[in-house]
Amino acid sequence: MLEIKDLDVHYGGIHALKGVSLKVDDGEIVTLIGANGAGKSTTLRTISGLKKPTAGSVLVDGKDITKMAAADRVGLGLSQVPEGRRIFTSMTVMENLELGAYRRRGGDLSKDLNGVFERFPVLADRRKQLGGTLSGGEQQMLAMGRAMMAKPRILLMDEPSMGLAPLLVQEIFEIIAQINKDGTTILLVEQNANKALQVAKRAYVMETGRIVISGDAAELMKTEDIKKAYLGG
Repeated sequence: MLEIKDLDVHYGGIHALKGVSLKVDDGEIVTLIGANGAGKSTTLRTISGLKKPTAGSVLVDGKDITKMAAADRVGLGLSQVPEGRRIFTSMTVMENLELGAYRRRGGDLSKDLNGVFERFPVLADRRKQLGGTLSGGEQQMLAMGRAMMAKPRILLMDEPSMGLAPLLVQEIFEIIAQINKDGTTILLVEQNANKALQVAKRAYVMETGRIVISGDAAELMKTEDIKKAYLGG
């Protein structure tokens, strides 16, 4: 469904991605793990069109979308939950969710809004509340709900557990698994490697802008190198 081939990305003189290739098949959760600065977020930003590569290609269903605008990629079914949530703090919960559906053409949003509220009941209770007054966990749920309002086929998730208490982290990962079970393919960037590998089918490990290991997530959890580097073992 999603494939990137030999991506190179630069920030000025900094070579952030160096020949990165990966693929995500229909219905999978694939996780991309690695240390801070490894290039994980840059990979997602390049897939979503927020960063232009200096070489390589991004394909959806075999179609090259490397030069396509970010907004048009949303129309193809790509939606991103950004690192740091990036909700609109001066707008209400309802307005944030409605903006998630901005690229959709017509139709009644009530069914999709009800779906978000069923998945995140706290947002239903706070629908008239300003986004900036929500707790960190509630803001993360709002960012996820906003992305789901675009009716994505492929959901790009960037550090969804960042800054959350352990109980909320567990809840967020349960929701991620349920979103996938309901039919959405997910590419997950996450520093909590243990949780990410538990929920994913396959995994890629990134170091200094390169993919250094890839394979079945459950099998990677058993390898000594991964345990020592990412799982505290």
